[in-house]
Amino acid sequence: MTADSGKDHTDKTPKDRAGGPASEWPGRGRPPAGHDPAKRKQIIEGARRVFMNMGFDAASMNDITREAGVSKGTIYVYFANKEELFEALIEEERGSIFKNLYESLEQGGDLRETLVRFGIGLSVKITSAKVVLAQRTVIGASERIPELGRRFYERGPKRGHERFMQFLQGAVEQGLLDIADIDLAAYQFTELALAGFFRQCMFAYRTETPKPAEIEYVARSAADVFLKAYGTERLRESEKAVGKPGRI
Repeated sequence: MTADSGKDHTDKTPKDRAGGPASEWPGRGRPPAGHDPAKRKQIIEGARRVFMNMGFDAASMNDITREAGVSKGTIYVYFANKEELFEALIEEERGSIFKNLYESLEQGGDLRETLVRFGIGLSVKITSAKVVLAQRTVIGASERIPELGRRFYERGPKRGHERFMQFLQGAVEQGLLDIADIDLAAYQFTELALAGFFRQCMFAYRTETPKPAEIEYVARSAADVFLKAYGTERLRESEKAVGKPGRI
């Protein structure tokens, strides 16, 4: 690990170095050094290509400088070292991966169809080529920078898991589900929705993203199994009342 990488970067993000997001710069004309959003994006995009192609350990700031088409002086104005740059990239990827993923749970409507809709959205996101590459990169760097992987999980999957738990808790309170361990049940559904996809994509056994018909088939099966285990008599009666008897 480099001398810089030994520093504690927990609270020292690229945002701190630039004095806040570039969008907050109140002046007109050319932004001061470290505040140009276009330049910062240019550096991050170059870093993304380098990290994806070479991995974290093999990549260097010189590689990123060449790929991004900026000078060494410019890149160090925005990022102190590659660890800081990598963390900025991962934070951006995390936002991209989980943005809007859980909104389907807030749209209301039929419980079974909501679970199917959520399962489809989850599978589409997690098995996309961009997200698979991002997750591989985070995993590869986590052994060297474990706090980075931990923050990625806490700010992404863990928060999403908690939102899904809240959704299931609401269904329990409505008498539609009977779940003793909501934490476990939430994990069970997401595993069911990704069954046969996630590991195959991560290990490059499957080189193409699953087709929409495959994803929907697995998501509907996940909802069937989940509601078979946790659905209540009230749920069965409500589905019969609207002429949509499920498989529970």
